[in-house]
Amino acid sequence: MLINPETKYRPFNAFPFPERTWPSKTITKAPIWCAVDMRDGNQSLINPMDHDRKIRFFKLLVDCGFKQIEVGFPSASDTEFNFVRYLIDNNMIPDDVTIQVLTAARPELIERTFEALKGAKKVVIHVYNAIAEIFRRIVFNKSQDEIIDMATTATQLVVDQCNKNPQTHWTFEYSPENFSLAEIEYAVRICEAVADVWKPSEQRPMIINLPSSVEASTPNVFADQIEYFCTHFSQRSKVCISVHPHNDRGTAIAASELALLAGADRIEGCLFGNGERTGNADLVTLALNLYSQGIHPNLDFHDIKHIGEVVKECNELPIHPRHPYVGDLVFTAFSGSHQDAIKKGFQNHQKQNHTYWEMPYLPIDPADLGCSYEAVIRVNSQSGKSGAAWILQQNHGIELPPHLQREFSIIIQQKTDQSGHELTPAEIWSIFREHYGLTGQNKLTLQEFNVEQNAPNSTKLKLTLNIDGKKSTMEGEGNGVLSAGTAILKEKTHLDFRIVEYNEHTLGKNSDSRSISYIKCSNRAGESFWGVAIDNDILSSSLKALLNAVSKFIG
Repeated sequence: MLINPETKYRPFNAFPFPERTWPSKTITKAPIWCAVDMRDGNQSLINPMDHDRKIRFFKLLVDCGFKQIEVGFPSASDTEFNFVRYLIDNNMIPDDVTIQVLTAARPELIERTFEALKGAKKVVIHVYNAIAEIFRRIVFNKSQDEIIDMATTATQLVVDQCNKNPQTHWTFEYSPENFSLAEIEYAVRICEAVADVWKPSEQRPMIINLPSSVEASTPNVFADQIEYFCTHFSQRSKVCISVHPHNDRGTAIAASELALLAGADRIEGCLFGNGERTGNADLVTLALNLYSQGIHPNLDFHDIKHIGEVVKECNELPIHPRHPYVGDLVFTAFSGSHQDAIKKGFQNHQKQNHTYWEMPYLPIDPADLGCSYEAVIRVNSQSGKSGAAWILQQNHGIELPPHLQREFSIIIQQKTDQSGHELTPAEIWSIFREHYGLTGQNKLTLQEFNVEQNAPNSTKLKLTLNIDGKKSTMEGEGNGVLSAGTAILKEKTHLDFRIVEYNEHTLGKNSDSRSISYIKCSNRAGESFWGVAIDNDILSSSLKALLNAVSKFIG
């Protein structure tokens, strides 16, 4: 890299626009969406989609609810031409879907495009030509007036062809390509000339698409360009203003959203942002950003993982694991502080009376996109005390007491530090069962018991235990079952210990759900151990938890 990049690169020359109003506005409704995956997205693939992949992608876009779909560039190749014909000839286009096709502003390409569209019900015919000074000077060697003449000549040819095919409902779309790089006054001027030829009206709809073909400025500058165009174009009320942002600077999403604030009605882009170079605006992210603000995007992404799989298979491109909304890790927390906040958020969500989603670190409910909560928290060496506890809660219904949660988190931390890898839910469950006596491999195991209530504060307990493989029966009394059990074990093991904490709860909401008990015991030496047990009977689980804790003193 250069030490003095200013000798090679010039900053974007933004125009002064103090009369802007977009910063004080708010998006209140979804834009018109146009998916260009099958044209712009397809031409950027290492291996462009074949016929079958195109059909699958088209059906996916229809299922997602797109009403405008750019299906190809039929004058570019026989493959593109034949695919458009296949859709039309086989009646595969739903009545509420308008197909869009692209063509450069060249007569022979426009005529070939119309051949591909014969018999279609509703079509957006999309014509473009580059207008920016760098293209006029380097690529075409033409003046501003010559570029305008190219655009208006092409528009007149489109008008003539549309008149010859009145059975189709035509919408004309014009793109002054490289709009974001062009002089703003010139962009307005060429679009005025094109509109004068088309004569937009309710019966002759027109779209003016303002592309950021190469993203060259910050999104606020693009928003200024859009608002300037909207306020200076004389037939604004008669046309739909569309934007087509690319992602060269990584800000296509922001540019799209600010363009809506600035007056745009429509957005062209691709699912998950595929496209040339760094891609197009990601329509899924844009739509779900709206959804997270309480605005229905008029698109359906209820099974986001399935959509992602279809896109990956058709595009033969991966989706980054941290891609917004669809990546494998976007609803996952490894950080301890994040896990603790999310765990408390879910606890609060279960208690609250209203339905609003208020969840730390999760701007949208994964369940709305068909994702489960199981992978929201995953455990590695960066995880805190809530991570393993969440896994046990989600998979087994276990609500660890706070002190046990902290102790178990230390055990898990040691395991992840030793391995250097993430622990799976199955591994966490195995460690929990082994450490707290749930495997049945303990010094003391319960065979059977009998309880007699002699008086309000006097309980007689008869225990039959397996002690190191030998069966033994003993009796004791106390003011409760656990008190009596403690007295028996003290006498039998000659250990001086006491119960310092006891918790229990059911593992389900049904009356026949199993119960889990947690018991912490301490001795005079300051040692403390937890025992945990699960049983259909609460007394049985309590006694087993006590035995599991005391077994550790013996061990």
